[in-house]
Amino acid sequence: MAKEAAVRKIPTRRCTGCGEHFPKNTLIRVLRTPEGEVILDLTGKKSGRGAYICKSAQCLKKARKARRLETSLECPISNEIYEKMEEELEVGN
Repeated sequence: MAKEAAVRKIPTRRCTGCGEHFPKNTLIRVLRTPEGEVILDLTGKKSGRGAYICKSAQCLKKARKARRLETSLECPISNEIYEKMEEELEVGN
């Protein structure tokens, strides 16, 4: 009898903007570093507290309006950081 290949479970994460679940590798991680800086973690491997968001400017706007990223990351996020994230999302698409 041949062994069946083990099926790897694909981790899913919830978008803070739309609330839908997606495979982790299709989302962008917003990270609060141990130093308190808020950045986009495109690798998904940096240390710190993270929240996930779709690669969509609309989801970022929804999350910003409802302050969901601030709640998830447990810190205030300045307008400059949101603008920087919007620019990076536009460049990425």
